[in-house]
Amino acid sequence: MSKLKEMLENKWGVKAASAMPMMAAAAPAQAAAPQASESTEFQVTLAEAPADKRLGIIKVLREVAGMALKEAKDLAEAAPKVVKETVPKNEAEEMKKKLEAAGAKVTLKGL
Repeated sequence: MSKLKEMLENKWGVKAASAMPMMAAAAPAQAAAPQASESTEFQVTLAEAPADKRLGIIKVLREVAGMALKEAKDLAEAAPKVVKETVPKNEAEEMKKKLEAAGAKVTLKGL
C-alpha cells in the first residue's frame, strides 16, 4: 500500500494526506444540514380510536378537521387513517393534543 501511495503521489504530483482534512471538514457540514431543514408541514394520522371513546373522538374530528358527522365516524372506525395530509406544525400539534385528550392515538409525520 505504501509503495502504491508513493507511486501515485509521484505520478500525479499530489499528497494523499492533503485530501483527508478536506473530507473531515465536509463531514460536519453534512451532519448539520438535516437540522437546518426541519419540517414545517405535517401529516396527521389517527393511529387508533378505542371503541369506548369513539364518540368523543368523532366530535373532536369534526371540530379540528371540519368534517361532516358521517366522514368523522367512518374515519374513526377505519383507523389508522390520515386525518389531514398537510398541516402547519403548530396546527398539527394542536390537533394531536385535542385528539389525544379525547382518547385517540395520533401520529405526526413531517413532510
